[in-house]
Amino acid sequence: MNPQHHYAGLTPQQVVHSRAKHGVNVLTPPPATPLWKQFLEKFRDPLIIILLIAGVLSVAISIYEYNGLHQGAEVFFEPVGIFVAIFLATGLSFYFETQADKEFSVLNQVSDDEPVEVIRSGNHTQIAKRDVVVGDVVRIGIGCEIPADGDLLLSTQLSVDESTLTGEPLCHKTTNPAQFDSKATYPSNRVLRGTKVMEGHALMQVTAVGDATENGKVYKAAQIDNSVKTPLNEQLDWLGKWVSRLSCSIGIAVVVARIMMYLVQYDFSFADVDPLAFIAYILQTLMIAMTLVVVSVPEGLPMAVTLSLAYSMRRMLKTNNLVRRMHACETMGATTVICTDKTGTLTQNRMSVEKACFYRGGEADKPIIDADEILLNSSDLSNEIKENIALNTTASLDFSNPTSPSVLGNPTEGALLLWLHNKGIDYEALREQARVVEELPFTTERKFMATIVESVLMPGKRMLYVKGAPEIVYALCASTSGTPLQAEVYAQLTQYQQRAMRTLAFACKDVTDTPSLSQHLTTSPSQHLTTSASQLRFLGIAAIADPVRKEVPESIKECLKAGINVKIVTGDTAETAKEIGRQVGLWTDKDTGENIISGPEFAALTDAQLDAVVMDIKIISRARPMDKRRLVEALQRKNQVVAVTGDGTNDAPALKAAHVGLSMGDGTSVAKEASDITIIDNSFRSICKAVMWGRSLYQNIQRFLLFQLTVNVTACMLVLCGALMGTEIPLTVTQMLWINLIMDTFAAMALASLPPSEAVMSDPPRNRTAFIINRPMLAEIVGVGGFFFALLITLLYIFEHADIQQLTDLLHLQLGAHTPVTPYELTLLFTIFVMTHFFYLFNARAFQTQRSALHLKDCNGLVFISTLIFVTQVCMVELPGVQRFFNVVSLKLIDWVIIVIGSSFVLWIRELWILLRRTK
Repeated sequence: MNPQHHYAGLTPQQVVHSRAKHGVNVLTPPPATPLWKQFLEKFRDPLIIILLIAGVLSVAISIYEYNGLHQGAEVFFEPVGIFVAIFLATGLSFYFETQADKEFSVLNQVSDDEPVEVIRSGNHTQIAKRDVVVGDVVRIGIGCEIPADGDLLLSTQLSVDESTLTGEPLCHKTTNPAQFDSKATYPSNRVLRGTKVMEGHALMQVTAVGDATENGKVYKAAQIDNSVKTPLNEQLDWLGKWVSRLSCSIGIAVVVARIMMYLVQYDFSFADVDPLAFIAYILQTLMIAMTLVVVSVPEGLPMAVTLSLAYSMRRMLKTNNLVRRMHACETMGATTVICTDKTGTLTQNRMSVEKACFYRGGEADKPIIDADEILLNSSDLSNEIKENIALNTTASLDFSNPTSPSVLGNPTEGALLLWLHNKGIDYEALREQARVVEELPFTTERKFMATIVESVLMPGKRMLYVKGAPEIVYALCASTSGTPLQAEVYAQLTQYQQRAMRTLAFACKDVTDTPSLSQHLTTSPSQHLTTSASQLRFLGIAAIADPVRKEVPESIKECLKAGINVKIVTGDTAETAKEIGRQVGLWTDKDTGENIISGPEFAALTDAQLDAVVMDIKIISRARPMDKRRLVEALQRKNQVVAVTGDGTNDAPALKAAHVGLSMGDGTSVAKEASDITIIDNSFRSICKAVMWGRSLYQNIQRFLLFQLTVNVTACMLVLCGALMGTEIPLTVTQMLWINLIMDTFAAMALASLPPSEAVMSDPPRNRTAFIINRPMLAEIVGVGGFFFALLITLLYIFEHADIQQLTDLLHLQLGAHTPVTPYELTLLFTIFVMTHFFYLFNARAFQTQRSALHLKDCNGLVFISTLIFVTQVCMVELPGVQRFFNVVSLKLIDWVIIVIGSSFVLWIRELWILLRRTK
């Protein structure tokens, strides 16, 4: 007997030395674009260019007024204010984009923290991929992304996807020189960083890390794809173009109206018009029109979307949702169907052997329930069970914490190893002493695994051990007196499965004379069992429990209440799947056979038949790898928005096909790469949180849009009608730019950072194709915007026909002939405009929530920004050094009190309306 090699791996001292010599296992990103270049790129924005033109025109006008009209230096305050506003707008945009870049950089580094199984100091343990060093012994298996370049030490039917480097989707790897491919791009016993294990498993020794790997040599910085055009993006693009065209039309109307009003003063007699004054007036009119376009165009929409997504990404991470692609945040809110795995998502994925039923061969063929009686003796049956569990597996135990060893690898196989360990049996000693002759790895299609070993406990024998799905394994066994009756086995299985326990069966055969798997187990190219050339001996079954997560039933109930259908797709039997469905609240007494289907039955349906029944299906049992993808595609044909969970390589097609792919935190690298969101804690509750965030995000963008377009309506109509009423412009360029700063940048910051509301989970899923501006929004935009415009245009008319020294003069108003509006009156108009919209910001925050606008719990961003707006407005009106920039003068205290109290009625009227509706 040739003992298997024992690999101790590196010691802590060797790890430190190797890292110092060869570096860390991280790819160095290319040099970033200098910040100053990123900042200058902001000035390529068409709207900023328009502002710059407006600023240049303002400078020209100021120069004429200073030199030609001999006015004071204060004429330069307005152009200075314009350029300050330009730099403020570009600076804020630059800041938020750099913040978003940081968010993406964090996401791009996620793969460096992926867990990798290594052997160090003789113990199997897990470390982050970035901590792998040259010399490490690494275990790789199906679905693993290879963490570094290395040479194979041991391999079992290993196939690797090298398409990222060579374009080859499947390369056979081996340690057997006789099987080396001389034409291969890379040696057959070498595996490379970034490639993926598609079949088999192996041990490798790392030879290169980080930039020294083949992948590192050709590395180009990979960015998270945030260019996906979601329906929301498309709607906002269309809306932006529509508003831009409308605002340009209004701008042209303002130019024509102001020129006509100017010429009316001279009865259209051009002989009386001062050419230089008229040119200055035209320039000022063009500057006002361009500024109005800047104010009207919703350039804050992209910022609001980006901020909402970035904020949601960061906060969702605290609810165990790692968003890998930004668009997934929004799409998750439109989800109508969630197709979920069972293990780890609905259950705790803390597998433990609860029951075992083994059978003696020969005459005594009755089941032995007492596992201790079997495992703690030295009979052939005991030895066969021990070796089947210890050697016919790819799992390991991490003894870093001796009192509570953890499972590395498949949780089900790990539960069996823990069971042996708890019985005092050293599985590692068995594994190190035995020699594995040949292996047939487990696949979801095959549903069993097989290994031929030179036995340790039965010297001189070569044993074939098989472990897998009971119905498959039992079919491989001989019908002899030593094999229990099928009825007895299936009755025992049903008892376990009805208690939602996963079952595995064991079988073996002495193959000393014919030690070749192909002579005992024959499979087709598709991996399906076709014949049993030499039948096995049935050993027994083990039942493994995986309790339902405590929070899952309530989460399922929440999803159903939110109008989201949940479908379970599992490889378990129908009995086990239904029991889990019952425990989580999905399967009820009203459900029938029409609501559950097996994988083979599902595959037998035509597309037309599937489309007819797909909405009724709640559970797919004994599901095969492609069943989940086909389910997704069928649901999408029914116009459903589908989210899918998955943790294995076989789940990747479904994860990619779904609108939102949700990989599990302990899933394979292939699954995570195919997904849009990684559920770190694997829990279904976190999926519900993602839906809540997605719905709330959409509402936040609607609120911002509501606020911005309401301000747009008011500003555009006021400037247009003001131009028709006279030569005085009711809002100066710098004042409009300040309003633009409020409604775009500050409002985007305030409304994008609102916390999610659990109330959204009581609403049905939104229509993904519905326009983002719904009827209630449109009614409010027109109604509130029209009211604000009517209020302000009425005040402007009064100011033009009465001498108002303070607002109390309105109590004894007497209208007279048209007179120029005084700076004090224009300051009143500007301040009333800002303060009414200041209070309306709170109304927009509570739009369609039926809650008080003063409910500000967790709204720290809104409170801070609203306070900043209020304080800044007071400072710009009252501070002498700032007043000149905005063409304002100080207001009397009584006017401040009247404006604040009067404007606040915008808020109190809504609060009274909500209160009255609650009392009905």
